[in-house]
Parts: sequence; structure tokens; C-alpha cells
Amino acid sequence: MKTQENTRKEYTMKPYKLIACDMDETLLSSDASICQRNITAIKKALHEGIYFVPCTGRGFHSIDHILKTLHLYGQKNQYVISFNGSCITENKDFSSSYWLPLAFDLANEIYRFCTKYSLCQHIYTKNNVYIRNITPAEKAFLHNRMTYTLTDEVDLQFLRGKEEIAKLIITHTDTAVLHSIVNEMASLLHNVTTTYSSNRYLEFMPAGVNKGNGLVKLAELLHIAPEHTMAIGDNINDIEMLQAAGLAVGVHNLNPAIRTYCDVITNATNNEGAVAEAIERFILTP
Repeated sequence: MKTQENTRKEYTMKPYKLIACDMDETLLSSDASICQRNITAIKKALHEGIYFVPCTGRGFHSIDHILKTLHLYGQKNQYVISFNGSCITENKDFSSSYWLPLAFDLANEIYRFCTKYSLCQHIYTKNNVYIRNITPAEKAFLHNRMTYTLTDEVDLQFLRGKEEIAKLIITHTDTAVLHSIVNEMASLLHNVTTTYSSNRYLEFMPAGVNKGNGLVKLAELLHIAPEHTMAIGDNINDIEMLQAAGLAVGVHNLNPAIRTYCDVITNATNNEGAVAEAIERFILTP
């Protein structure tokens, strides 16, 4: 397990070639924008031939505006790891190098089970997001983050044969409630990976899907050794990504539960250019 005892000297000796970076609460500021410090540092890293790869729980289409801000949109040989690792796409034409959806009947069973809690639910397909029981707080949180379609469907039959399910989400800001839901539905989750994100989401994905495996798959595709990768994150769904990377960077505003998985923790928060700080220290410093 990684600890903070590792020194900066040890890590700066390695030529990092790929940066896998979480979006919300990491690259993005609290208002869902990207600060100029991050934009400038990422541009310099790209100029040095570094891959900057958004690694997100969202779908790849939902971060188009982020890719455009970073001048990555439509770029050949630049990539996004999305849906927490179940999809890898090239930015040029959104072609998938990897795609693993949830089995439809299993997704439907999970969704129907979760409807009894009357909480906000998200349904992610490859190209769309559907939301049931959206709350004012959730609507405010998603502002400038993604577009979605509201639904009142009590099962997923409206998508059968039309769209594959990437993942499901149920929302509550008390994580103890989310943990209790996982315990209650344990019998359904033998072929499912669960994780938590943004201190409000419980996510259901295919077994074996996580950001770490997504990072490993992309690194193999690009013939980059794991020790030459850097991961930057803030929350529970970033743990496997931090474990898989050669250098694991946690932003200052991280969830304390992931601190032990980080080699380095930035002085800056997501609102202060934490991603830029990591790039400046470990990519751009001679």
C-alpha cells in the first residue's frame, strides 16, 4: 500500500508519460469550471508529449466541454477513460478501444430494487444519462456538469434493445445510508462492482470495472509501463487508479479515506489548481 513516506526525489527520477486525472473535485473547481492554472499546466504537459487522460465516472460525451477547454476535443491519440473504467475512447472520433456494459437484466433488477428507496437514481448509457426523482440539490450539483433526461420509469424496459447500460447510481448525501443500502441488496451484487463518489453517490458497475483497470488497459494500449503513469484523484472511486499508477497524487481536499493510498498530497485544493501543482512538480520541473 502506498504511503506518504516516499520522497519527491524518488518520483521525479521517473519520466511520467501519462496522467490519469479525475474530474469532479479534482480537476474541476467547485463551480465545475477549470482554473487557468490547471489549463496552462496541462497545455505545457501536452507540449512535452504527455498524455492527459480524464478518468471519470461520467460518460465521455458529458465532458465534451472539458475536452474543448483543454484543447483535447477531436484530438487523435488522446483518450478518455469513462464510466469509472468501463469505457476507453479516443478523442478524435469517440471510437471505443474498450467497452463493458452491465448485463441488462442485472441492471434492471438493481434499478427496480433501488426504486423502493424513492431516492434520486441515475441511469448511464453509452450516450445518455437518465435521472429519476431528481431533487433540487441534485439539480444544482449537476449544473454545468452534464446534460440529462428526466424519467419516471420504474424499470429499464424502455431501454431494452435500444441502449446498453454503463452503470447505475443512487444518490444520498449521508454515506451511511448508502452503505446500508449496499448491505441490504448484497445478494444482487455478486457480479457487480460498487463504489462511492462525490460524497453523494453509490455506483453500480460490471464486476471488475474500476478506474485502475481502465488506466492499466490504456497504458498497455499505449505501451506505457505502469511506473510511468501518474494518477490524480480525491475520492473513493479513485482508489484503484491511485494504486495502479506509478505516482498517486491526492488533492488537498481529498476524502480522508483515500489518504493512505496517496504518495503525495498537494498543497492546493481543486479550487486552487491542485492538478497544475502536481504537473509542475513532477512533469515540468527539470
